[in-house]
Amino acid sequence: MEYEFLRVSEDGPVSRLTLARPEKRNALSLALMREVIAALGAVPAEAQAVVVAGEGPAFSAGHDLAEMLERDEQFYDELFEACTVMMETIHRVPQPVIARVHGPAFAAGCQLVAACDLAIAAESATFATPGVKIGLFCSTPMVPVTRAVGRKRAMEMLLTGEPISAQTAAEWGLVNRVVPDGELDDAVEELIARITSSSRLVTGLGKQAFYAQVDLDEHGAYELTRAVMASNARLDDAQEGMGAFVGKRKPAWSNR
Repeated sequence: MEYEFLRVSEDGPVSRLTLARPEKRNALSLALMREVIAALGAVPAEAQAVVVAGEGPAFSAGHDLAEMLERDEQFYDELFEACTVMMETIHRVPQPVIARVHGPAFAAGCQLVAACDLAIAAESATFATPGVKIGLFCSTPMVPVTRAVGRKRAMEMLLTGEPISAQTAAEWGLVNRVVPDGELDDAVEELIARITSSSRLVTGLGKQAFYAQVDLDEHGAYELTRAVMASNARLDDAQEGMGAFVGKRKPAWSNR
């Protein structure tokens, strides 16, 4: 598939999706979000990680406000449906999805970072849910942001619309770590290397189980995960990994 607003590349075990509307600060237009959904659906089965990045000075400024003026109800329904599907698809693909955040991530751009499984930010990156300032409350961004940073901090971001620094974002749990701007790519690659050293099959199984259990009560979560672990233990890669540990050797994954 050809993409107009997204650059997609396969780099060994990594699929790279780069938002490519730098002149619009990578605003998430309906067309761009549909391309991201398509690209996530087309990630090769053998890929072990996905990196989402942005071209130009911003990671993403959020929705494309210019295309949202004086539209009918059907357009708004389609826009926010596409946004919801994009965020949920990030959780549904088996590969860990990593946000590489080099600049501002505002509104739906902040939502995108929060929805990714992992995020690494440059020191100069900033994060905000500023919709309240323009009369359009960041209601959909609040879903993953609240789950990442907690209620009180999310409410502060949502009600003030003020940006937070990358360091604050890390302290609050919105991103995993912050590195100097010049070390961002190295930090992303180091994280990828650690992820891809494990079995692709088991990583995908674990990601699926994580999102299935995270909002359950404790008993429900245990009921689900004990069944997952019992099934996992029978896999060839589990037997290989346990045997390698006991035998003090490096495992050879078969992804079975």
